[in-house]
Amino acid sequence: MEITKEEISSWLKKLQDEICLALELADGKSRFEEENWTREEGGGGRTRIIKDGSVFEKGGVLFSEVHGETPEFLYREKTHTGAGIDEKEKNSTFFATGVSIVIHPQSPLVPIIHMNVRYFEMSTGTKWLGGGIDLTPHYIFKEDAQFFHSELKRISDKHHPDYYTKFKKWADDYFFINHRNETRGIGGIFFDRLNYSAEMSFEKNLAYWKDVGQIFAPTYCELVLRNKNKSYTEQNKKWQLLRRGRYVEFNLVYDKGTKFGLETNGRTESILMSLPKFVSWEYNFKPEENSEEEKTLALLKKGIQWA
Repeated sequence: MEITKEEISSWLKKLQDEICLALELADGKSRFEEENWTREEGGGGRTRIIKDGSVFEKGGVLFSEVHGETPEFLYREKTHTGAGIDEKEKNSTFFATGVSIVIHPQSPLVPIIHMNVRYFEMSTGTKWLGGGIDLTPHYIFKEDAQFFHSELKRISDKHHPDYYTKFKKWADDYFFINHRNETRGIGGIFFDRLNYSAEMSFEKNLAYWKDVGQIFAPTYCELVLRNKNKSYTEQNKKWQLLRRGRYVEFNLVYDKGTKFGLETNGRTESILMSLPKFVSWEYNFKPEENSEEEKTLALLKKGIQWA
């Protein structure tokens, strides 16, 4: 029996609950605050924010479910594969639901993380899944990068032998800051418009999509546990704020989720939740030679095989 959009939406709400609980336990101090919102054109969501915690300075776990007339920009959009919405699908309606997460930690030794799983369908019958997880360490620890990618490879290989390689490359390409000629972090996996193929039914891809959502909490909480109690310096904090600047640049210039939210009249406060509380830019900053900062910059490039 084919799964309905209502069942997918219900599963996403449960995922939001589970992830919030895991993050609260990892922080040990702060609790999520919830705000429910509605969209005039149809739908709404619930925004959950954690802030000023012992581990997390600012973070959000957002659920949304919106519907209405298909926005004009989707007809013009070209995806990673070069495909857009067919002309015959104009004047259709859409339904989109998803969970999006961004966490900015207090410590510069704990990485920023982003995760999104989303479902989109149109009244014409077109539907697809999208999602991904990527990690943005302020300082890249190779053993952590290997662990993170190994977990993503493990769940991807369970469903299709090519998914990790394919979706890792997609993440490398997507999370690239062109004007800086560097990746946002160490990447992860990213996919969009995943529906079905000769090898994979929609139901099989849905199972993979769910696993991507469920791998978030145990993987990130392990990285938090490894690094949250490490001591750091003022220089480390300065570097953290500079790296957050790169994160802001990517989200405001390139991120498709931000663009989709703003162009479909989503809730601005929720859309811009991804931005950190504190950030800085310094003109033409150059790290010291052979410093940990320089070593991190050297690893912000595409194609590194972490797993």
